[in-house]
Amino acid sequence: MEPIVNKVAQSPLITLDLEEILNFNFEIKNIDIKDFLFKELIIIEKEFREQLKSIDWQAYKNAIVAIQCSADAIIPIWVYMLFATYLRTNSLFFAITKSTSIKNMYFISQLSQFNYAMCKDKKVVVKGCGKMNIEPIIYGEFTRNLLPFCNSIMYGEPCSTVPIYKTKR
Repeated sequence: MEPIVNKVAQSPLITLDLEEILNFNFEIKNIDIKDFLFKELIIIEKEFREQLKSIDWQAYKNAIVAIQCSADAIIPIWVYMLFATYLRTNSLFFAITKSTSIKNMYFISQLSQFNYAMCKDKKVVVKGCGKMNIEPIIYGEFTRNLLPFCNSIMYGEPCSTVPIYKTKR
């Protein structure tokens, strides 16, 4: 009797799992500029700067931070720039956006740091059916970044894949 051979394990495929690539260990926190406005209308620079100094920025250390303004006010650009100076070293990630889209922005920034060169001229399977909810935009961005490197891209599990892309010979 011949031994059972796991052909999937012996194949030259590289399996990439977004759940292993992306960091899911974070909290989303919001900063609403409305809370810094005088009468919910304007920023008074001196008071605003004092308010920023009194914030415990360590509270944002392991968080991704969405900065937005829920009031109908004109916010000077320098306000966002000042937030950036405090959050640069006191958060995992921050963006001027609503909290509903910041998670995807954070994931896209993580994908930009992935070593795609390891996939050069390889056949890649992007693993599917995980435990985490990963939005389609992340799969699209990951695919866009993989395209210049891979000979082929498939989605699913190594034993059952859906072909996505194959280089023309």
